[in-house]
This record gives sequence, structure tokens and C-alpha cells, in this order.
Amino acid sequence: MKIFNWTNIRLVFILGLVVFLYSFAQHRNGDRKLTKSEVIFVGENKLFVKPETVNKLLIENKRDASSIRKDELDLNKIEKSIDTQEMVEKSDVFVSIDGVLKARVKQRTPIARIYDGGTSFYIDYEGNKMPLSDNFTARVPLVSGTINKKNNEDLAALFRTIYDDAFLKKNIIAIEIMPNGSLKMFNRNYNYFIDFGRTMNVDQKFRNYKAFFQKAVLDSSLYKYNKIDLRFTEQVVCTK
Repeated sequence: MKIFNWTNIRLVFILGLVVFLYSFAQHRNGDRKLTKSEVIFVGENKLFVKPETVNKLLIENKRDASSIRKDELDLNKIEKSIDTQEMVEKSDVFVSIDGVLKARVKQRTPIARIYDGGTSFYIDYEGNKMPLSDNFTARVPLVSGTINKKNNEDLAALFRTIYDDAFLKKNIIAIEIMPNGSLKMFNRNYNYFIDFGRTMNVDQKFRNYKAFFQKAVLDSSLYKYNKIDLRFTEQVVCTK
């Protein structure tokens, strides 16, 4: 049996030609320079970080993208550099077919602004500290008092509940953390405060509050109250 015949020779030749053309194309593609860079922010958040800041990291502080060859890029390194920014949750860096270096950036989501003595910062959706931005101020509840390792998880869950609910997000503008751990909340349009108690039965307390509010707003009685007590899950107690 012949090992070498014209069919095998042709197959080897074709395979070699394919490998050569692929290597040649890869080499030519790597030699090509980028056309431009582009930063795309995903999600509904306003820009807490300036596009220019991300773009500098994207092109690694070079003057412009057109001076960068494709084979000089380390996309993983660029992603890690962008992800270290305090306002960024996650980035995805890639080069499009037409030679555009793109970064899709998801920013962190602030859900509360903490004021504790002389310091101020956000709590993001994951419950982590997030610095304030010089570029934009988020409209989230202003929280006064101390957040520590003991109460951080429960408070972050409460902040998420407020953020995810359209009614609560619109109406709860401030929260005061009392020394005993109970919470006082303040409404956007009325003079009363809400005695929420501790971070227990959060969902039930908010359901009670929304049901009470929807009924009381019809007869304008909300203007008469000084305090709305939600500490008891079976009822809402109002004080004039």
C-alpha cells in the first residue's frame, strides 16, 4: 500500500496553504493599527466617572488609539486596570472587526449616602463602600449614624429594598440610625417621621406603610401626623 499518493500530497499541500494563509493574515492583522477608541457605559446610571478617565486607561495613556498596533494590546491587562477604578463594577474590552478598541463599562450602583461625623460616602448595591463622585451626585437617601460590620449587611438589604421599590425610592429621603440600632425615616413631602424600629420584618413593615399611605393620602390626613410608628407589624400607629 502506497503511503504517498497524489491525493495525500494534495491534502498536505492544501493544509499547508491554509496554515500559511492563516498565519499571514494573523500577522498582517497584528501589524494593523487601531482606528479609534470608544467607551460605552451600560445601564441607567448617570456618569460617576468621566469617559475621558476610562479612555486614558483604554489606550494606556497614549495620545490616541491610532498610534497603537493590535499586537501590542493586552486586553486582560486593560480590563483589570479599568476595573480597579472605584466607580466601576465591571468592564469588557475588545477590538471590533473595523479596528475600534471598545470598552463596555458598568458602573457601581449607589443606593444610600452615608454621613458619619466628618466622612461621607455611598453604599453600593452590593453593600460595599463607594466614594462620592465629583462628576455627579446620586439622588439616594441620606443616612446619618454609624454603619459597621455588625449592622452593615442588614442595612444594605434595607437600602436595596428602598432602591428597588418605586414608591419608597421616591418618598424616603433620609434615614437616621439611632444609638440603639432603631431607624427613623423621613418623607419627601410630609412633616412626619417614620419610627421604623430595628431592621426586622422589613418587607412587612413597608407593606403596612404603603397600605396606610394609600388610604391616608385620599383624605389628606397625612398632614395631621407628626409620627408614623411601624414597629408593630400588625398595625400602624399614628401620632399627631
